[in-house]
Amino acid sequence: MSESPTLEVVICTYNNAVMLDGALARLAAQNGIEGECWSCLVVDNNCSDNTADVVQRYIAEEKIPGLRIVPEPEQGLTPARLRGVRSSSAPWIAFVDDDCFLRPDWVANAVAFAASHPAAGAFGGKVALDWEVEPPSYARAFTYCFAEQDHGDTERKIPFLAGAGLVVNRTALTACGWSEGPLVADRVGKSLVSGGDVEIALRIAGSGREMWYVPQCELHHQIPARRTTLHYMVSMNRNLGISQALADALVFEGSVSEWFAQATVNAAKQIAHVPRQAVRAARRRKLRTEMWIQTNFMFGQFLGFWRILRMSSSRQRELLGRARRPSVRETSGQREVA
Repeated sequence: MSESPTLEVVICTYNNAVMLDGALARLAAQNGIEGECWSCLVVDNNCSDNTADVVQRYIAEEKIPGLRIVPEPEQGLTPARLRGVRSSSAPWIAFVDDDCFLRPDWVANAVAFAASHPAAGAFGGKVALDWEVEPPSYARAFTYCFAEQDHGDTERKIPFLAGAGLVVNRTALTACGWSEGPLVADRVGKSLVSGGDVEIALRIAGSGREMWYVPQCELHHQIPARRTTLHYMVSMNRNLGISQALADALVFEGSVSEWFAQATVNAAKQIAHVPRQAVRAARRRKLRTEMWIQTNFMFGQFLGFWRILRMSSSRQRELLGRARRPSVRETSGQREVA
């Protein structure tokens, strides 16, 4: 490929060769698009299974344009994504997880949208959930845990995008400062910490770039049975709570002391709601499990609050307000938007 493609599909993976095989099979079946317009990069984040063999098989088949694999020795989704960005020169980067199966026209639709909206900061499409087995009711009550995204059948601007299938403009990613210094850690190995994709979306939006929902870029997120157990859902929501606290700090407008005061008030309000929720749960058995999951989300927010409190003052200043939208005065040149 002599010139840089328009779109680079970046798949970060860690010991998930079977699912990765399915994701690459869907990429090999993409239609309605010239191969020169896109390529694919797999980031091997210290895999010890047969990931490399799976990728080499698809490379040999030559059905996925520019398919290649690069290693990232630092464990974690954020450094793996950084490796993907730095190993590509395409103006648009699609973060596609190894458990995301793209619709056959996903790439064609993504390339077309990117061409017609060159100034957009990021876009994403419909994310449908494919359950391995029929999930328990509490799993269906918390589908946001699995990045479900459905804002209808019409393209439109939205304030936030899920991480699954997130397509980002390289210039926006650089302008918001994420490429040089991510602030929120994401999944490391099989742990359930999260927040990296939230940071990317918030910082791009905070830089003033438009975010778009593009329903024709549809993918199916594969949800194995192990991810619908109560233990998993509780742990996931606790970590999502931590992510929420960090996200709130990223968009906060004010000083560290003002953030502390507001966070304390918000925490008190949440605690005040617990007794009423407990009464409701006692009356309806099926709500007990959902309340336990929700309570762990709240607990995670407290953990995130405590994590920020324990940061050094310089680290707090670096985090707070980093993704807030710049004022008119700042965008006129009196503050460089990083």
